[in-house]
Order: sequence, then structure tokens, then C-alpha cells
Amino acid sequence: MANGDIIPTVTFRPAGTGATAKANELGMRPMQARAYDKRGEQYLLIKSPPASGKSRALMFIALDKLTNQGVKKAIVCVPERSIGASFASEPLSKHGFWADWVVAPQWNLCNTPGADDPKVAKSKVKAVGEFLAGDDRVLVCTHATFRFAFDEFGVEAFDDTVIAIDEFHHVSADAGNRLGAQLAQLIGRDKVHIVAMTGSYFRGDAIPVLAPEDEAKFETVTYTYYEQLNGYEHLKVLDIGYSFYIGRYTDKISALLDPTVKTIVHIPSVNSRESLKDKHREAEDIMNHLGDWHGVDPDTGFHLVRTASGGTIKVADLVDDDAAKRDKVVASLKSPEARANRDFVDIIIALGMAKEGFDWIWCEHALTVGYRSSLTEIIQIIGRATRDAPGKTRARFTNLIAEPAADDPLVVDAINDYLKAIAASLLMEQVLAPRFEFTPKDAGPKEGFDYGEDGYKPGKTNIGVNAQGQMHFEIKGLKLPTSIEATRICREDLNEVIASFVQDKSVVERGMFDPDVVPEELTQLKMGKIIREKYPELSAEDQEAVRQHAIAAMNVTQQAKAMMGGDVVDGEIKANTAFIDGVRKFALSVTDLDIDLIDHVNPFDATIAVMAKAMDEKTLLQVQAVINAKKDKLTYEDARALAERALEFKRERGRLPSQTSQDAWERKMAEGIAFLQRHAAKAGADG
Repeated sequence: MANGDIIPTVTFRPAGTGATAKANELGMRPMQARAYDKRGEQYLLIKSPPASGKSRALMFIALDKLTNQGVKKAIVCVPERSIGASFASEPLSKHGFWADWVVAPQWNLCNTPGADDPKVAKSKVKAVGEFLAGDDRVLVCTHATFRFAFDEFGVEAFDDTVIAIDEFHHVSADAGNRLGAQLAQLIGRDKVHIVAMTGSYFRGDAIPVLAPEDEAKFETVTYTYYEQLNGYEHLKVLDIGYSFYIGRYTDKISALLDPTVKTIVHIPSVNSRESLKDKHREAEDIMNHLGDWHGVDPDTGFHLVRTASGGTIKVADLVDDDAAKRDKVVASLKSPEARANRDFVDIIIALGMAKEGFDWIWCEHALTVGYRSSLTEIIQIIGRATRDAPGKTRARFTNLIAEPAADDPLVVDAINDYLKAIAASLLMEQVLAPRFEFTPKDAGPKEGFDYGEDGYKPGKTNIGVNAQGQMHFEIKGLKLPTSIEATRICREDLNEVIASFVQDKSVVERGMFDPDVVPEELTQLKMGKIIREKYPELSAEDQEAVRQHAIAAMNVTQQAKAMMGGDVVDGEIKANTAFIDGVRKFALSVTDLDIDLIDHVNPFDATIAVMAKAMDEKTLLQVQAVINAKKDKLTYEDARALAERALEFKRERGRLPSQTSQDAWERKMAEGIAFLQRHAAKAGADG
């Protein structure tokens, strides 16, 4: 693989309907109207992409709760002070709403000087107390300030308040997460309203946001990336890809940096393997690649760089440790001119900033050096480039990571980053796909879905599409969830399940680089184990229903990609011009779409095809050798799961699986039975 080449793993071409920007008579865009329809819910979770209007949706909902639902106060909590500006006063009545959103200056604590830590935040905690005791109705503060205030005043102080938690994925059910524990107390007391908002769809780790019994109380509003991008007016193409380098990343970055493209460069953390351990020098090297330095603009603090073409570009350096300089640059980036003027700044270089909640609508390229350990963080970074803006027709995310080189002593670390990059691209494919509604065969048409010219036909392969881009599939042998929680998971949280699946290193290793892998090992054993661990409170039947829905969603997406001809041609992937056509083509290419067929497909097939063409043979063999050297041995737990599948096999066919079968999955099930028999015999002999 040539250095500097980009592997375009995902290309998405939205329909460009312009619907995202269209407001109704109350001044609400589509996502905001959908959320407002659920304003009467006591506990509401809004999942929608960056720039879809979550902050204004909260304003509409909170004003209704304050006016019509007996709620006395609204407290908005954001993860960092810079995001507080998103919830400043807004004249909503100008656009048709019946009230304005008003935050008195003294109650936007994000604008109050001073860090949010226990030693210096006492004045902010005192301000929260004064707000709770006074007549004003709306306060904005950070997550940290809210935590300290909760500790100070106790759960009762917030009775009859609506608490809005922005970037909700920061919350965790983990015992060490104070905000998660405080939310659990508030829900337990049941005297507050909660509106939670996130653009991530899932956490970046294995810990749930809330305990299952608490999460079940939330009504979820989901507005997908698919809907958001399809409704854009200007942005026509989103590319997500990976590029690999050997040596110093600063020597390779010039191949990816175009001075004419509005770009945010995220340099690696100083503790990461990719870091050169001198962040200031790294920022300077990047500027040198762009051109010759010609001083600093005294008004904005931006560096002025003369490019090879003779023009001058403006570079914002957010890496600089000099607080005065950095604060000037940050203030410039927040100014109204930064939003109104496309040419106000050209390149932003950041370390730990310009991610979550950072709003530069002109950004066309998010170039991130070094793999980010959290898939949530990657989604947030991609979100920096997916704002719609006039003249911005293409956006892309590029992750520049160290190539797994055969002679590199850190080859195992490089391979780990490589596998994580694959996991992230797989998940983005899922996030950018339409939402699927799965039902068993011949369950009947669903209201609002279009089944094509001939309509719904019993006994045939039926695929319906509705106005939101949702797709209805019928799958023979599909189990339906029976409990409320399992139904919610299948409806709202399949990406959560798939995130856990693709973040499991052994799953990606086996799926991508083990030529002997049997697809059912991944789709049934591995996914089954993940769901049992993730949702232990579900019955075995509901766990199987969730497993089938998650694998169906993932494999339908992957097969649709393959059907669309997702091959690399002249270094580029053919555009995803009609995802839905690809899905139809896949479903209609088989005699009958059934769950056994879906289980029999390796979810990594389409990705293998792209990666095999992008990696040279030496690197590919090295990756395979490292992974095969640590191939999993069969465990007692896996053998039991195989034996359970073998019993289903016997019920269906009247015999146990055979170790001499031509079918690899049947042999694997027989291996599980043999393992248990040996284990039982050994236990008997030892006894």
C-alpha cells in the first residue's frame, strides 16, 4: 500500500432534499418537531447527529414543560463551558413559536470565569442555590457544576425541575460516575423531568449509560444520520477513509492536506504511540507543509501562511500552551464572523479541542492523526465536517494511522489500531444506513411503507420504504422480542449492540483475517455471548431475538454495500448513489430471505474485499500471522453455546450434528458436543 493513499471505506451520497433546513409553522425543523411531539414524556432521550438542532429542540420542550406541565425550573447541563453558548437566549417567537427562550446573563454559568473544580466552583454552586430559591426559570451550567450542586443541596432541591443533559454519552451507570449515580437518584425519587441529548447513538465503552430498569423509563426520539444528511441542501457526498504511514506522521501529512480545503487537523495525544512528543513542533511542521509562515494576524491570533500557489491562508493554532494567545484564537473562532464568512479561517490545528460541540460549519475535512480509542469520539469528530453550508458539496473524515509493517517491533500495536479503524468504519456504515424494521415472513404490510409498483405480496419477498427512509424487511424464521425492553432494544439500540460486536477485537480478528472462520461462530456464538453479557436481564428467547435483529441489520448493510459494487476503482470507491437499491438487490437475489441465510454470511465480507485490495501482500500476511498465532481455543462456555445450537439442530433434523459433515458449522457444533463429553468424562474420572 503506497504511503498517503486513502482507503475510502465508506462513501455516502445523500438525496439532498433540503428537508433538514425546512421549518414548520412553529419554526421547528424535522428532528425538533419529532422531539416536540413527545414533549409530554417525563423522561426523554433524544439521539440525533451534530447540527440537527438538539439545543433548540430542548428549548421548545422545556418551555412547554415550564408553561403547561407544572415544571417550575429548567437546568441545562453541558459537558464543557464552550457548549453553553448553544443554549443562550433565543427569540423563538420570531419564527412562529409561542414563547422566547430567555437565559438571564447571571444564570448562564458557562460564561462565569473560573474552572469547574471543587476548589474554585463554590461561587457557581452558590449561584445554583440562589437560582433554585429565586423566581427566574432557566439556568445553564456544566456537568461538573451540576454534580457539585447536587452534592451540596441534595436530590430534593431539584424537585419539579426539568434537567437537560447535553452530550448524554458522558453519563455512565458505572459506580464511579457521579453524574450517572445522581441521575439514578433523581429517577428513583421520580419528581423531576429529564431530557437527555446525544449525537453518538452509543457509548465508546462497554458500560451502559443507565441501568436497564432506569433506561426503560425513557422514551427515545431517534433522528438518524441517514435522515439528517438526506435532508441537506448543499452537502452531497460524505467520504470516510483511512490512510497509513510508516515513520513520522508529519512527513506524510502533506499528501493529505490541501490548503484550499477547510480542514481541522487533530494531532495525536502526547501519550499516544503516534505522537512525536513535541506538540508545538508538530503544529509548526504541519504549517510548514502548508507553506511559508508570514506572521500572526493581530486581531484574530491566526497564523498567516503563504502557500505554493501564492495565496495566503489563515491557520488557527489551538495547540499553543500560551493561555492568552489560545484564548484569543478561541474567541475568534466563536465570533459571528467565523460562522458568516467562509474565508474567515482556513485550517484549524487542535489537540483535545474542536471536537464535541465545536461548530465550524465550513469544515470540509476532519483529518485525525492516530486512532482514537473511543468510537464515540470518532463519531463526534466526523460530526465536525458534516454541517451543511453554502458551497460545501463534499465532506470527508480521514484517519491517518501507523501502517502495520512486517519489520516494525510495534507491529501488534499497529495491528490493533488497524483493526479498530476497521471497526469504526463498519460502525459508520451502520450509522449512515436507513433504520430497519424486521418482521417474520408474511406478517403483513406496515402502515406508511411503500412496497413498490405491485404493492405487498403475501408469500413473496417484500421490502417497504417509508418517508423517513426506514425499510421494512420480512425474514423467514425471525424471532420477535416479547418484552418491552427487548422491543425497545430492537427498535432503538441495534447500533449499540453492533458497536459492542465490532469493538470486540477477537471478533474483528477472526472475521477479517482467519481463513478458517465459520460465519456462524461470529453471528451466533460471538454475538450471542455479547448480548448475554450486555443484557443479562433479558430472557433467553429475547436475547436470541435481539441477536437476530442485530445480525440482520449488520449483514443487510454489508450485503447492500457489496451489491452496490463497493470496489476500489482508480483509488476511489464507487459512490453509494442508491443504498436502498442495493438493499433491494440483495434481498431479491436470494430465493427466500431467512435468518439461517443471514447467519451464514460473514459480516466482514465487504470490508475484507476493500482491505485486501488496499494492503500489500507482505503486510496482509504479517497481520494474518500475528492473529493466527493467538487464535482462540474452544472454551467451556463456547462449547455449551455450541451444544445448545446442536440441540436446535437435532430438533429440526432429527439427528445430532456430525463431525464428518461437509458443512463447517455442523462440524463446529459437533466439536462443541465432543468438548463437553471430554470435559464430563474428565470430571467423572477426577471425581
